[in-house]
Amino acid sequence: MELNQKNWRKLLGLGMVLILFYWGLENHSLLGKTCSVLLGLIFPFILGGCMAFIVNVPMRGIEKLLFSAQTGKKRKMARGISLLLTFLLVISVIFVVAFLILPELGRSLGTLAETVPQFVSRTAAWAAEMTTKHPQISQWLSTLEINWSNILGQTAALIQSWLSAFLGSTLNIAAGVFSGVVTFFLAFVFSIYLLLDKEKLGGQVKMVLHAWVPRWADKILGVSGLAAKTFSSFLSGQCAEAIILGFLFFVAMTILRFPYALMISVLIAFTALIPLFGAFIGCFVGAFLILMVSPMKAFWFILLFLLIQQLEGNLIYPRVVGSSVGLPAIWVLVAVTLGGNTLGIAGMLLSIPLCSVLYTLFRQATKQRLKQFEEKTGEKGENATG
Repeated sequence: MELNQKNWRKLLGLGMVLILFYWGLENHSLLGKTCSVLLGLIFPFILGGCMAFIVNVPMRGIEKLLFSAQTGKKRKMARGISLLLTFLLVISVIFVVAFLILPELGRSLGTLAETVPQFVSRTAAWAAEMTTKHPQISQWLSTLEINWSNILGQTAALIQSWLSAFLGSTLNIAAGVFSGVVTFFLAFVFSIYLLLDKEKLGGQVKMVLHAWVPRWADKILGVSGLAAKTFSSFLSGQCAEAIILGFLFFVAMTILRFPYALMISVLIAFTALIPLFGAFIGCFVGAFLILMVSPMKAFWFILLFLLIQQLEGNLIYPRVVGSSVGLPAIWVLVAVTLGGNTLGIAGMLLSIPLCSVLYTLFRQATKQRLKQFEEKTGEKGENATG
């Protein structure tokens, strides 16, 4: 390699990268703390950006439906009205779900609290009956040497330590709640600014990219546009899949005369927004509510849930969500499994659109290479990417 000025710059840059990498390895604890502080500072803005991206999907639909012909100042006013309608829609959905679920859940917990004393009294009566029928049990109990004063002292010390820990944790919880409220408020305000001026901000980002990285600007914008389109389609497909799943449960539970059919169906549809496994949360709550009415029906409800879940997870979900993001059904299952095993719920939410973006980029690159191969050899390359 000829050591001209351009190559010297490359070697100098590579040397600086290696030095920084070595310094990071030697000072990993300091680097971790610094990154943690910086992440804490910018986290409200990251959260606001995520909120703006999610809210933009229904807001864009409302804006196209109601105000597609508006321009100029009326267009800006239409944006504000669309944003307000979107927030009202989201709040209404949350309110309806809470209104349907929380009262029934509270009544079920009250029923459970009423049955506990009856269970204790029945248990005490059974124990007395067993002692009467089998006197050797009472004789064996009388031979046991129990130091009640020692037990009471240890119990009092344990309760005191729990109270101290509870008071200390209460202050930490209060501080955490206050910090969370402030963070959420900042993120909410930031998301509103992003949504109201998204075209202007997008134009500024394009100008910065073309000014500072002109060689990579078009590629970065292309990948960003593909990612935004894929994530938006994923959110739409996930909502459609949740509605389908809730409708299936409502129809099946109504035909089989299960109690709380509407409430449990809404709950399962709401929790199904978490890919594939979120509906299990609704199943747990629904089985608990039905258990308070009839244990046998709760058992049959769990069997019904497993049946519909298999149908939804292997047939409906890969086709509805997979088709919305352009990802084949088999890769949807692979993406959700790998994402859930590595990053939990967050991995499930991000794995499908991320894999869809990578799949699309890989397919485009493969088609381009096949085209180059055909031009060089004059042979027909086999398109294995669909």
